Amino acid sequence: MGTFDLNLARVFVLLYETGSVTATAETLHVTQPTVSYSLGKLRRHFDDELFRRNGRGLTPTAGARRLYEPLQRALAEIDGTVRQGDAFDAGTMSGRFTIALSDLGEATLLPRLLAAAREHAPGVSFTVRPFDVEDAESQLRRGDLDAFVATPVITSHLTVRIPLFRERYVLMVAADHPRIRGDEVTPADLAAEHHATVFGPSGHVAPRAALAAHGLLERVAVDATRFSMLPYLLEQTDLIAIVPEYVGEVFTASHRVRLVRLPFETEPIEIALYARHESSRSPAQRWLVQFMAEVLGEQVSPAQLPPTATGWR
Repeated sequence: MGTFDLNLARVFVLLYETGSVTATAETLHVTQPTVSYSLGKLRRHFDDELFRRNGRGLTPTAGARRLYEPLQRALAEIDGTVRQGDAFDAGTMSGRFTIALSDLGEATLLPRLLAAAREHAPGVSFTVRPFDVEDAESQLRRGDLDAFVATPVITSHLTVRIPLFRERYVLMVAADHPRIRGDEVTPADLAAEHHATVFGPSGHVAPRAALAAHGLLERVAVDATRFSMLPYLLEQTDLIAIVPEYVGEVFTASHRVRLVRLPFETEPIEIALYARHESSRSPAQRWLVQFMAEVLGEQVSPAQLPPTATGWR
């Protein structure tokens, strides 16, 4: 077969993960003809077509699927060794990153991220797109996104999931709600009130699932698409809503709403960062992922604290 150029392995891994000649070329900062030429060399070397074109990009052959894991693993090990001595000056870097966040992420996580970026990497700018649970992973592989933050667990061997923090759910009501006065409610209280829920592309399904588990879906008066509208709705009505606690705390700082403990336990949710495998990221993307993990992972949610720390027990 002759010698094998390490750069060909990088082209192969990126083509496999993105399914796109364009995205591979952009990540490697080369032209599309250069990637196509490298693909031709790969096909001759392995005597396999490796990728077939379909309506949405490139589909790997069975031969490519066998090659991907060992090549990706070897490339990651080599890159990790080489990068040990690398220095990356975020203070002088410039560039624009595209990330996807839910409306909750825009309201609560984006301000933290931008504040830290203005301090440590002032030359960096961001384009924020709405998170779509059905398409985010494909956008990441195609190179349309550099990273995204999500609650749903998206399993794919083509991306990595980096847990950031965990939090639980609470009830949010108007500060002057006519019937819910204290800091706790009973199941009967929940059954007597009408609820606002969110059902949309963010994939945040736990509040509706909790209502369904307790036979309360018929008490839903409005089903909206964005969590960020809830405080506006609740402060002007007697509706109530189940929300993640950290998000609720952010809303209480700017709206006439308050948080109330639920009468049942809910499974804590884990917010995670998704990105390409490290070996498939550009140097700037490697910085971004590490930066987002450090900044957003610092958030300590009440679900991580001892029960006495919240003042509810």
